[in-house]
Amino acid sequence: MRRLRFLLRKELQELRRNPRMFPVVFVAPVIQLTVLGYAATTDVKHVPIVVVDADRSPASRDLIERFDGSVYFTVQGVVSGTAGVERDLALGRTWMILSIPPEFGRDVELGRPVTVQVVADGSDSNSTTVALANATSLVAERAAELAAAARPAAARPVGALDARIRVWFNPQLSSRHFMVPGVLALLLMVITTVLGAMAIVREKELGTLEQLNVTPLRRWELTVGKLLPYGLIGVVDVLLVVSVAVFWFEIPLRGSLALLFGLSFVYLLCTLGLGLLVSTVSATQQQAMMTAVFFFMFPMIYLSGFIFPIENMPAAIQPLAYVIPLTYYLVIVRGLFLKGVGLEAFWPEALALLAWGVVVMTLATLRSRKTYR
Repeated sequence: MRRLRFLLRKELQELRRNPRMFPVVFVAPVIQLTVLGYAATTDVKHVPIVVVDADRSPASRDLIERFDGSVYFTVQGVVSGTAGVERDLALGRTWMILSIPPEFGRDVELGRPVTVQVVADGSDSNSTTVALANATSLVAERAAELAAAARPAAARPVGALDARIRVWFNPQLSSRHFMVPGVLALLLMVITTVLGAMAIVREKELGTLEQLNVTPLRRWELTVGKLLPYGLIGVVDVLLVVSVAVFWFEIPLRGSLALLFGLSFVYLLCTLGLGLLVSTVSATQQQAMMTAVFFFMFPMIYLSGFIFPIENMPAAIQPLAYVIPLTYYLVIVRGLFLKGVGLEAFWPEALALLAWGVVVMTLATLRSRKTYR
């Protein structure tokens, strides 16, 4: 332990003497979380919409005002005919067209079934799906109010379909509550994998690896001593990012903070081991960074479910998602933040993460045996 303590002190002194590293490992995570917390959102707001109002009645104006008063839509104009609006849709000047039929107000007053038409630009399928859901919700809300005002509840016809929707864990359906915990997993992977990849390569470039080889340090001591400072940095980053998520973005951490730190440590075992493995196959720091980013990080980001649901991926690709540690940590961190569940809910993911970390760290240590010689 004495030799390990000396090596740990050496690594920390190197970090302290490199002032450019401080903003990279401590300030950058906070800035990235802040920027991505705002930018990485799938909410669709202020969708431009044109209304074709063929009725011009108080009922139609009420419906239009509901769209215009919602944060999800911005009514660009109200016209009587369809001339020109389809061209606006094709040119991207508007996203949606709401068509209100003639006699809309009279049919509503008499309690007759009435249908409004919504035409949307489907070129951006994800955003359009969300916008259509918001439009359907507004129309359904107005229809429910009209039905309640037209007759007392006791007179409702028997057997009428009555859909009641309730959302758990994220009732506002805020994408920020979904994305920010994912950004925590992403930042930890990027920072610790890159730092771990630099650990051995830097010694190679400086020519000091041979000096370490002649010291009495055992191989595991050298490995732990090289990676432990970056593991401590990762723990501090977890504390910083969780603080920003909770106190700045006001995302409640419903689960156990101690469990989050414990499983984050297991996740760091995976990312640091991966970085060390990359460092054993790289000759320069630039090569190590390129290998880590292009061969491991990009595939992990795209295949882990961070952006796209795994269930939506082709069946041939889905198995790849389950050999990525980020996939399991995303389930864990989102479960702790949003659902407040404990280890009983995601112990298979925690076990998979631990197994992944042990395997990659063992491979990296065995591989580094040749590097240290």
